[in-house]
Amino acid sequence: MTASHPPPPRLLKRTSATPATVCTELLKGLSAPAAAVSPKYLYDALGSRLFAAITELPEYYPTRTEAAILRAHLAAMAKDLAPVDVMVDLGAATCEKAASLFEAFSVRRYVAVDIAVDVLRASLDRLRIEHPGVELLGIGCDFSTALDLPAEIGEGPRLMFYPGSSIGNFTPDEALKFLRNLCAASQGGALLIGVDLVKPVPILEAAYDDPLQVTAAFNRNLLRHVNRLTGADFSLCDWRHVAFFNAEVSRIEMHLEAVRQVRVTWPEGTRVFAEGERIHTENSYKWHIEEFGALLRQAGFDRVQHWTDAHHWFAVFAAHA
Repeated sequence: MTASHPPPPRLLKRTSATPATVCTELLKGLSAPAAAVSPKYLYDALGSRLFAAITELPEYYPTRTEAAILRAHLAAMAKDLAPVDVMVDLGAATCEKAASLFEAFSVRRYVAVDIAVDVLRASLDRLRIEHPGVELLGIGCDFSTALDLPAEIGEGPRLMFYPGSSIGNFTPDEALKFLRNLCAASQGGALLIGVDLVKPVPILEAAYDDPLQVTAAFNRNLLRHVNRLTGADFSLCDWRHVAFFNAEVSRIEMHLEAVRQVRVTWPEGTRVFAEGERIHTENSYKWHIEEFGALLRQAGFDRVQHWTDAHHWFAVFAAHA
């Protein structure tokens, strides 16, 4: 007798972006005096796979350190947060981090949110086999600009799960606004969030500029994605990956730097980049424990607690709305 499997999870696309609006956004950033592209465009299908490879690098400590914290303090976290009727996983990607919490947190319904719809679909198809008792819903959207959760999630308290230190992509002011949105979206529930901490600069910079140059490939792949979305003619050989810690504002910065003068064209436009001119592609802010706890309280959370590793490189915060 063949074993039956649960039905395929629903996958909803919640975005007002059109090819035209995406193209306009990108070309506006590329045409600015200090050229910049949102880090969300790092994550096309190949970019998502390259980032998965980055997390396996010995230099990239955040993923394994966060996972170790979750394992070591799972019982304490579950005591504070479980049972979870609805878990909303922001930037879910492979969904592995959230899935590791399902049993301990008694998760009934799992809502995976990610901009990379194809990656999300494959992840949910795998989860429905591995966790048949959990209801699954996928939402394909760019939640960094607006957190538009559908009515299908249902009413009531939710655990908002935002791992991976992705909060570092926001400036402190943007992070406060985003956390306030999460507080409202939790509907009286809670937040579990991963936060990368300030640490020695060599450790920080190696994590974003590894000797194998996987991060460099991840960053440069953005240009291929931009070409597809805008019709531009960036050539990867004209650009190199640059990453450094800006101590003044406590953030890692990633850039693409022209290795020679290069003319880039796109429909109805062109720009000459001088040798050494850069396109800013990502920030990753690093926090102190006390600062981030204060930010959570300012955003409307209370009962804030945190867990960290022995080196105090990373922290996982829990906070209640």
